[in-house]
Amino acid sequence: MLEIENVSKRFGGLLAVSDVSTRIAAGRINAIIGPNGAGKTTFFNLISGMYRPTAGTIRLRGEDVTGLPADRMARLGVARTFQATALFEHATVLDNLIVGHRLRTRSGLWDVLLRTRRCRAEERLCREKARCALDFVGLEHIEERRAGDITQEQRKRVAIALALATEPELLLLDEPAGGVNPEETDGLAALIRKIANRGITVCLVEHKMRMIMSLADRITVLDHGEKIAEGTPDEIRTERAVIDAYLGSDHADVQ
Repeated sequence: MLEIENVSKRFGGLLAVSDVSTRIAAGRINAIIGPNGAGKTTFFNLISGMYRPTAGTIRLRGEDVTGLPADRMARLGVARTFQATALFEHATVLDNLIVGHRLRTRSGLWDVLLRTRRCRAEERLCREKARCALDFVGLEHIEERRAGDITQEQRKRVAIALALATEPELLLLDEPAGGVNPEETDGLAALIRKIANRGITVCLVEHKMRMIMSLADRITVLDHGEKIAEGTPDEIRTERAVIDAYLGSDHADVQ
């Protein structure tokens, strides 16, 4: 689905991502792992259009999308979440999600000012899509709660619902289980499987190795901006370069 060829990103004298090539397979759960500072989030930012690569090529479904801005990538079907979940704290959960489907609408400024039929119809559609996304992530019961009053685990689910409301084909999840307890982590893993079963390709960055090893179909490992390994969980688990750089000998038997 997504092909990354020899992609690099330099910030002044810092080479954050160095000559990385990989493929994100359609319909699979793909994972990017590595120690802190490995370049994982920068890599996500390159894929999603937040950063323009210094070098290399990114192709989506065979089309060259290198350097396209984030809004164009979102319209092409690439959505993402962030490590820090930013919501409108004083708005309801549902109102936070309505914005998600806006990129699929056509109403302009005059439609909004004149409250045209198209504007009203699209507002109803955005609300419907938001409710569907909220139901999918299991939070339909909190749609009228203030976003500032919900738990960290619920915030993670709301962020995923917001991304789903854009109707993506590829969903990038940046530490979706960060800051939640083991039971909540299991619930989020089940949600990610549910998303993949719906036919949406998933790529995630995550530090919780038991979650990754049980969830991912394929894993790419970065260290100091370079790809040092790639393969199935069983292959990565026994890869010496990965054990030395990231997992450590105590994690070689992670199931």
